[in-house]
Amino acid sequence: MIYASEAVGATGASTLSIAQILGVSERNNRRDHVSGCLMFHDGHILQVLEGARADLDRLMRRILVDPRHAGVRVLSDMPIAERRMQDPMFLCGDPASLLERTGLPCISCLTATEAEAMLEIRKAA
Repeated sequence: MIYASEAVGATGASTLSIAQILGVSERNNRRDHVSGCLMFHDGHILQVLEGARADLDRLMRRILVDPRHAGVRVLSDMPIAERRMQDPMFLCGDPASLLERTGLPCISCLTATEAEAMLEIRKAA
């Protein structure tokens, strides 16, 4: 599953807020057997999540009511043959470079195909 949203308030704006989000996400994802990659850029969030259907549905219900997110858009939600990510939560560094490599100005403009391309570029790095 891949989703994009707008960060609300100080979400993702500081190292401390990112560390707090990653810490809680890693603990929850480890418990729920979910792996993921998270990206913050210019007030927007992009996250890739992999896991069992029931676990992803439960996680998305939490995200949809989380006050740190607004305008949640699911870009892709399809079964995969095997996981592409092994970490419970990984922060995708240098989002500006990934966006530049895909020719996009911002996360808010992403389509599912472009998000998948960014994931492949990140994996290849």
